[in-house]
Amino acid sequence: MHLKPLTGGAGQYDGLLQLIGNARFVLLGEASHGTHEFYVERAEITKRLILEKGCMAVAVEADWPDAWRVNRYVRGQSQDRNASAALSGFKRFPAWMWRNTVVRDFVEWLHEHNRGLPGSQQVGLYGIDLYSLFASIEAVLAYLDVADPQAAARARSRYACFDHYDRDSQAYGYASSYGLKPSCEDEVIQQLREMNCRLAETTPLPGMESDEAFFAQQNARLVCNAEEYYRTMFHGHISSWNLRDSHMVETLQALERHMKGHGISPRIAVWAHNSHLGDAAATEMGARGEWSVGQLARQHWGSDTVLLGFSSYRGSVTAATQWEASAQRRRVRDGLPGSYEALFHETGLPRFWLWLRGNAALREGLAEPRLQRAIGVIYQPQTERQSHYFHTHLADQFDAVIHIDETRALEPLERDAGWIHGEVPETFPSGL
Repeated sequence: MHLKPLTGGAGQYDGLLQLIGNARFVLLGEASHGTHEFYVERAEITKRLILEKGCMAVAVEADWPDAWRVNRYVRGQSQDRNASAALSGFKRFPAWMWRNTVVRDFVEWLHEHNRGLPGSQQVGLYGIDLYSLFASIEAVLAYLDVADPQAAARARSRYACFDHYDRDSQAYGYASSYGLKPSCEDEVIQQLREMNCRLAETTPLPGMESDEAFFAQQNARLVCNAEEYYRTMFHGHISSWNLRDSHMVETLQALERHMKGHGISPRIAVWAHNSHLGDAAATEMGARGEWSVGQLARQHWGSDTVLLGFSSYRGSVTAATQWEASAQRRRVRDGLPGSYEALFHETGLPRFWLWLRGNAALREGLAEPRLQRAIGVIYQPQTERQSHYFHTHLADQFDAVIHIDETRALEPLERDAGWIHGEVPETFPSGL
């Protein structure tokens, strides 16, 4: 029997953990950014990776500065009173991705797990995304103001290139990409070089001081990559997508080096969307020239990487109707005929996991590509096929898949009337 039912018991993932073995990078996806069960199961697997496999870091599809605040909290290094306060830095749309009840509870668990442990044994939480251009500039300057005021003055002079954009990253990207104003490319590269030299030439620092220097250096690198990202985003989706996923993998590589430098085994759990963590070479994405974190991780770390995806057939999801709109609790249509979601629904099992790596029988049965659903922060059921489905070869895309047939919406920490009452039923007002 290839399908392993999930019964909810404490040992339901024993077999999965055994197959993961000693892999140092376990990439845990999600088929939407707003499904409760995806977040819950991902958190439960990560807890077991921490307790049983020596996982020492959780890297998430989130901004580096906001996640660092959470990292300080889980290590007992912040003034935040609780996990909700530590997560309050996540203000940018879509805040519910990280300000939700599941992440809050996981962060609190991680805080308790680390309590009383020496720093070298504490598990950290890190962001790997690159949207935080201006927040990262502020973080670099704040660090240098204390560590080296003269270096801070040089950095402030370089970053002044962005002063005309009123913290609007897209306005900078538009103006620089179309030649309306000079780009800040040279300035951010110069600053990154200085930060890299500074770290290389500095006597190794103890504990949290070293972590703060690493935090600042990565912010400088993020500013450099984000500048390029926003400058290219108006010239094609593929280029900006590839820059973003390359940045995520560069961050994982930097985190691995940092951990090794402190004698910490670099075992890392990664949380992001299926579209990032699956191998793009096995999907339509790869056919059009896009790559992904999962693909690059396999190329760099080989069998030390395990890619795990999620799927569901029906239920509800927390998503917006358009960018920057408020979070809504929305119905998810049943999986389309011919999709993996429909195939898994036909098994009649409400929840199961499926190991794909090295499974010759399954590879033969799943040889033909099928549709796979992907819901991000926006859900457009009126254009379901065009907006949320693409063809994939599942056995090459992931090493394992978890299917939960019916799922419910992720619960944000801040819920307005639109989320509390949910979507108006399709039968309204007739009731039929």
